[in-house]
Amino acid sequence: MFRLAVPLCVIVYLGISTVKAQSDVGTAVPPIVKSEFIFETAPFKSCHASTIVETKMGLVAAWFGGTAESHPDVGIWLSRQIDGQWTAPVEVVNGIETAEIRYACWNPVLFQPKAGPLLLFYKVGTTPKTWWGMLVTSEDSGKTWSKPTRLADGILGPVKNKPIQFSNGDILSGSSTEHDGWRVHFERSTDGGHTWQSTGVVNDGTIASIQPSILIHKDGRLQAIGRTRQGKVFEISSRDNGRTWGKMRLTTLPNPGSGTDAVTLVNGQHVIIYNHTSRGRSPLNVAVSADGEHWGAVVVLENTPGEYSYPAVIQTSDDLIHFVYTWNRQRIKHVVADPKAFKPRLIVDGTWPE
Repeated sequence: MFRLAVPLCVIVYLGISTVKAQSDVGTAVPPIVKSEFIFETAPFKSCHASTIVETKMGLVAAWFGGTAESHPDVGIWLSRQIDGQWTAPVEVVNGIETAEIRYACWNPVLFQPKAGPLLLFYKVGTTPKTWWGMLVTSEDSGKTWSKPTRLADGILGPVKNKPIQFSNGDILSGSSTEHDGWRVHFERSTDGGHTWQSTGVVNDGTIASIQPSILIHKDGRLQAIGRTRQGKVFEISSRDNGRTWGKMRLTTLPNPGSGTDAVTLVNGQHVIIYNHTSRGRSPLNVAVSADGEHWGAVVVLENTPGEYSYPAVIQTSDDLIHFVYTWNRQRIKHVVADPKAFKPRLIVDGTWPE
């Protein structure tokens, strides 16, 4: 009886529908308007951890690729969308230190500030416990890149998901460390990304969490959500633009210890892409919420056996939503959705509706 006692206001708030979500993205019908691989063939064996951004010259996507994750030959690869077509992948940075020393690259994050060059953050090192933050910039929307620079000690940059930028120009990124358990912190720049300050760890270790995404609520509250080892997505809030944060807690959304991403749309709704499962990295799901607490099922992007993981999501200037994610460590998939076609169905007690 309790499970059926969902307040009517919640149902109206989400715009819940009993229409079954579209799960076969290959037919390209609403809410999915396009589904494609960014590349069919590539000079690397394995790829993972994609990121996407809109620039004044179009979409740019990046990921790490090489023999296998953590292998020294893994670099950051990039493709630009020109006239609706993705360019062939090119390696833009790698972990070469000397003729004898080369480290793996990890987790690129693309971000276009309101002013200034396109930023590409990434990590270099043998493992997430020992890696360090790096940055390159582009003045021509990803065609060419600056010489890599290492971020200051104690600053990693956005560890997986994109930063946000406030109206005053400040940039806030979600970050995390793994050398002393899974711990979340945030980093702020007041000078366009040139220098950064860290909040320090915001979780006490009770919830092992990493890789936050930042949502912006209409009342000014920030909400970060992301990956944990506790079987559910975490959430934590700030009421002072990310300078201090409240107590971390678990949501009802499941998480198998795999990366998520989320974004606040121009209409104020929030979208999360994640693996709605307690184990493995399939299926890959999209849900929407008006309040960051009650979530409605929208679409299953992938539901066959395999690995569909480490997603990224943005909304572009035409209001469409773009997802990129790892497809079986072999390719990067790009899916476009129209949020006007979403018909969310309430997720109750973490159960994806049939």
